[in-house]
Amino acid sequence: METRAADGSFLGDLGFWVERTPVHEAAQRGETRQLQQLIESGACVNQVMVDSITPLHAASLQGQAQCVQLLLAAGAQVDARNIDGSTPLCDACASGSIECVKLLLSHGAKVNPPLYTASPLHEACMSGSSECVRLLIDVGANLEAHDCHFGTPLHVACAREHLDCVKMLLNAGANVNAAKLHETALHHAAKVKNVDLIEMLIQFGGNIYARDNRGRKPSDYTWSSSAPAKCLEHYEKTPLSLSQLCRLSLFTDLPWRDRQERLSQEHKGARRGWGSRALMLIPHDQEAPSLIPSSPGGPGCSRGGPVLKRGGALGGGGPDCSLDATLGTACHLGAVF
Repeated sequence: METRAADGSFLGDLGFWVERTPVHEAAQRGETRQLQQLIESGACVNQVMVDSITPLHAASLQGQAQCVQLLLAAGAQVDARNIDGSTPLCDACASGSIECVKLLLSHGAKVNPPLYTASPLHEACMSGSSECVRLLIDVGANLEAHDCHFGTPLHVACAREHLDCVKMLLNAGANVNAAKLHETALHHAAKVKNVDLIEMLIQFGGNIYARDNRGRKPSDYTWSSSAPAKCLEHYEKTPLSLSQLCRLSLFTDLPWRDRQERLSQEHKGARRGWGSRALMLIPHDQEAPSLIPSSPGGPGCSRGGPVLKRGGALGGGGPDCSLDATLGTACHLGAVF
């Protein structure tokens, strides 16, 4: 950075920084009339403070939607970064203001700015704003964005016990077994002793045997007689369901991954963890024809999985369950673990 001896200010990406300006004050407090007057009198809307906070950062962090709108209309830089690298969209998500988030996105804010710290989706999960989480997912937020301190957005949502956010992330395809220092979301759920959260993660394929950097499983963070401990113990003794196997297959390194274009829609549905579609591959009243490696039940049952049941017609009508010599059926793909 360049220095100016006259006023001791520094030249950053957006200009000289100052301790605070009337524009910052008005934006943070939501004083729209004063902010409008300042803008009309020629005040700079991109003036940065010592920590590179712009008025748009200040307004977004406080959820001042009208001020955000005024600043954007006056030419505020929508993706300006503060000293931590955060953009106004990150701050708007931290505030939980869906109005501010919509305004920023409509003016071109990047939903996945190149950050090494918390992304907008991390911030939304941290604040527990399910509306913001849903909107960010809809516009393409990276579900696996990794923060060096917090891990993925799923880690954050679990640590804060925001079940609605957790469910949205999982339904959107977030990796339930993503690790931060080998610590998974299920470790967080066990630490906060939230049985509903533990149940949800396991239903989406959470690995109850995963060990963190201390060599501990999720159950090692619970008291032996507590409800979370009993819940985890139950699943340790219960075979995985077909829907769990389907979801687990999503992030398994399958040998045919590089030939994904050959997969049918049913294969793709099972691969993506669409349990409702994969479960339709086998009728409610019919078991898998055999539990050998060449049958759909084989891969899943090789680890003690159950006889595969549920769903629509096996053969004949419904999804094609015929065996492909290279890829297997969609049911094979869903059951592979």
